[in-house]
Amino acid sequence: MSLQSYLVISIILFCLGIFCVLTRRNAISILMGIELILNSCNLNFAAFSRFVTPPDDISGQVIALFGIVLAAAEAAVFLAIILAIYREFRTISPDETDTLKG
Repeated sequence: MSLQSYLVISIILFCLGIFCVLTRRNAISILMGIELILNSCNLNFAAFSRFVTPPDDISGQVIALFGIVLAAAEAAVFLAIILAIYREFRTISPDETDTLKG
């Protein structure tokens, strides 16, 4: 596979993630869209590291690994926030949770 193939797959993932974030009304679906966007960025880092940098340079893979760790931490924090919102408002719809707890 060539670099262009990886970039096309990354663009498709990114566009699906943006579409999911902009059109969904459920907080869990928005989280899944953000995860797709992060995975497309990780795919770009790994692909450019494989095809553009010298063979012994693994900096792109290391950055992608940090991106995976960041995505896991982001998912854990976001799910904790969703649980707290559900306990307070009894819904996870972002449109209905527009007030702060005083």
